[in-house]
Amino acid sequence: MASQLLLPPNPFTKSAFTGDYQGNGFRLRANSGLRSTNRNQSSSFVEIPNQWYNLVADLSVKPPPPLHPKTFEPIKPEDLSHLFPNELIKQEATLEKFIDIPEEVLEIYKLWRPTPLIRAKRLEKLLQTPARIYFKYEGGSPAGSHKPNTAVPQAYYNAKEGVKNVVTETGAGQWGSSLAFASSLFGLDCEVWQVANSYHQKPYRRLMMQTWGAKVHPSPSDLTEAGRRILQLDPSSPGSLGIAISEAVEVAARNEDTKYCLGSVLNHVLLHQTVIGEECIKQMEAFGETPDVIIGCTGGGSNFAGLSFPFIREKLKGKINPVIRAVEPSACPSLTKGVYAYDFGDTAGLTPLMKMHTLGHDFIPDPIHAGGLRYHGMAPLISHVYELGFMEAISIPQIECFRGAIQFARTEGIIPAPEPTHAIAATIREALRCKETGEAKVILMAMCGHGHFDLPSYDKYLRGEMVDLSFSEENRRESLSKVPHVV
Repeated sequence: MASQLLLPPNPFTKSAFTGDYQGNGFRLRANSGLRSTNRNQSSSFVEIPNQWYNLVADLSVKPPPPLHPKTFEPIKPEDLSHLFPNELIKQEATLEKFIDIPEEVLEIYKLWRPTPLIRAKRLEKLLQTPARIYFKYEGGSPAGSHKPNTAVPQAYYNAKEGVKNVVTETGAGQWGSSLAFASSLFGLDCEVWQVANSYHQKPYRRLMMQTWGAKVHPSPSDLTEAGRRILQLDPSSPGSLGIAISEAVEVAARNEDTKYCLGSVLNHVLLHQTVIGEECIKQMEAFGETPDVIIGCTGGGSNFAGLSFPFIREKLKGKINPVIRAVEPSACPSLTKGVYAYDFGDTAGLTPLMKMHTLGHDFIPDPIHAGGLRYHGMAPLISHVYELGFMEAISIPQIECFRGAIQFARTEGIIPAPEPTHAIAATIREALRCKETGEAKVILMAMCGHGHFDLPSYDKYLRGEMVDLSFSEENRRESLSKVPHVV
């Protein structure tokens, strides 16, 4: 069933109007987060959370610490001071349960938060499933994704400490455009290394960054030693997030007035994203619903963590017991095919060693359309939670993902970015299983951004030219052989 492309009826035919044509009924947000026009659904005004949630505080088994790449000893705060402002270093290691969100950050959040929780009633009808499908939609931010949730506080803390320039990497461009946006608000100069494959695939993301004042380079580039080394080995390299991270970190390390910003993976990034889940818990309560399954895509893991971590807190309290499922691309399956080991966060080996699920730091994934998921590793905190058994993971090839995206777009009206199509495909699988079993499960899905700048990918799919790129076991074994041996 998962391979069938089901399409909705013509909206101008009589059959399309049977039942409640309002369907979702509560897309309006204003500054309320959720508003219902359907008498069978709850109406509520949800406030923006004023604190971020730190899952580490609630874990009885704490995650392994990052290690210095030369000494293999636990990283000290001063070891990170050349890369990050002091407040973000504190947040990276804090054991506090909640961190206050600065008022200046909250004021900017109000541009798009709270974000809507939407019931996908038309998709349910198309699939003929008894399941109830909800999605938390982050595509209404200025950059069109969840990434400004952390870009804004990162820019704020850097500006507060007198930093003049920030550098970063980006894959599909959602993170780069988010940091460019945030930097423009705080008067920071922003420089971005975008994975070459996405740089050429997604020119409008590059233009978006440039509109907000950022300088953008394809990665690998000849501007850094790390980039030149890769180009010498492969002049036509498609690049990877690991390579782009190496270039940005190299530039930050050699310039005292420059700091590095990361859009995923690290604890403080995941911390900032928990505004998603904190809002969503209140919204689900307003609907009188408890999720049975929570699904999100994973590359580095920030979107997934943002939605799931507050629900894991409630799970640890024994209040709920949902299945929490990460979905990754079959061409870059760090959770399902990687090893749990200390490895570098970048290709050149400039970052601290982090214990995470990794395919090897010099693993270069095939150039799938979900550029934001082409990362060799997984966030250490997500990896730790996975090892503790609080979540599960699957991988899905891109054709099935885009098939689901078309179904979603033609029922719910939103064209998804390639990254959350993985969550959509997994949600459709779960909904069709409910159709077979008769279970009326509540499925909650993370819909982290729109695909308005990804239409060439849809063009490939609609023309029948998209292929499922392979995952090379040989490349994985070779890459894993270079993972540092930490006793």
